[in-house]
Amino acid sequence: MSNITEQLILRKADIAEIPLIWNILQDAIEQRRQDGSTQWQDGYPNELTIQNDIKNGCAYVLTENNSILCYAAIIFDKEPAYESIQGKWLTNGDYAVVHRVAVSKLAKGKGIATKLFKNIEDLCLKQNIYSIKVDTNFDNVPMLKILDRLSYTYCGEVFFRGASRKAFEKKLI
Repeated sequence: MSNITEQLILRKADIAEIPLIWNILQDAIEQRRQDGSTQWQDGYPNELTIQNDIKNGCAYVLTENNSILCYAAIIFDKEPAYESIQGKWLTNGDYAVVHRVAVSKLAKGKGIATKLFKNIEDLCLKQNIYSIKVDTNFDNVPMLKILDRLSYTYCGEVFFRGASRKAFEKKLI
């Protein structure tokens, strides 16, 4: 381990980075399969998903020394699937949505996803957004643990891509 302070930077992804991001997502898809999960086992997400995220300005990467450690779609707009929840959101105002979180296998076990979410919180605060909403599969234990560790509140169930998903929210102030 070096004594150099890690320089993590959350930034928008570039179209030229699609192959790198796709490799990270493929590793995450395979990990979900190995974990026995049905999440991401149906051709979604794919390279076109990443391309659309970049085109829509919501594709982000967390980097260290210019190496991509993880990917996420961070959407500063309403998520239609969240308009109808079996349960109740904590807030009704503006919020950010986090989708498609995937960590490079080179960074697994280093708390990078937790650091990603902390960087997303900072990004939201800079944009005067004080709520983050996220959903995940019922069997995505790693993500459920991250959301618990970061004090996200379970709000109920939403339906996303035809399946019921656990929905969480965190108020930032």
